[in-house]
Amino acid sequence: MQMQIQWLGHSTFLITSPNGKRILIDPWVQGNPACPEDAKQLPGVDIMLITHGHADHCADAVPIAKTHQPTVACIYEMYLYLTRHGVQNVQPMNKGGSVAIDGITVTMVNAFHSSGLEEGGQVVYAGEPAGYVVRLENGLTLYHAGDTCVFGDMRIIGELYQPDVAMLPIGDVFTMGPREAAYAIRLLGVKRVIPMHWGTFPLLTGTPEQLREATRDIEGLEILALRPGESVSL
Repeated sequence: MQMQIQWLGHSTFLITSPNGKRILIDPWVQGNPACPEDAKQLPGVDIMLITHGHADHCADAVPIAKTHQPTVACIYEMYLYLTRHGVQNVQPMNKGGSVAIDGITVTMVNAFHSSGLEEGGQVVYAGEPAGYVVRLENGLTLYHAGDTCVFGDMRIIGELYQPDVAMLPIGDVFTMGPREAAYAIRLLGVKRVIPMHWGTFPLLTGTPEQLREATRDIEGLEILALRPGESVSL
């Protein structure tokens, strides 16, 4: 079986591994204006990863987890939040740590952003934001940066994990824009990039075309600009 990456809009991805495991990253589906209606009913979820505690990245975490019963990997404070809301099979972890789930290795890496959930008129601390490196059963390695600016230690992520595909935010305002994402690509040394966190709202002005323009000197680079609901097989 080929590995498949489906973009559900914003920063939400459904990845099907070579052995058929479904990995959902940043579960924001029902309220996601970019997610097509026919993609909102998920076929199943075996593993769920949450990068940080903002509603546009985890609003559907609890109902999806209760429906599909995946193993949920997340930072410790998010683990406390989810278990308090009745979610089971949650694997707490923190930056630099790795866990093995169904033959898939998940490593939590750094990201620079904020993280907090609104609940009962208060902001609940949800731990620090993070990114994930996901090594699939056949060794293919994915990097989901989460919401972040560019930072120099992306070079370490590239050297340590050598990702085959990177999912990078480009929308600007709340994350890095195309100029910064182009610099991140150079630090990572990655040759396949899927832009994310763009086009969902008018405020997110960065585009894949701008990213292509900023990286046209990088030989062999593929910018895989998916439409929401679209998939790519590797």
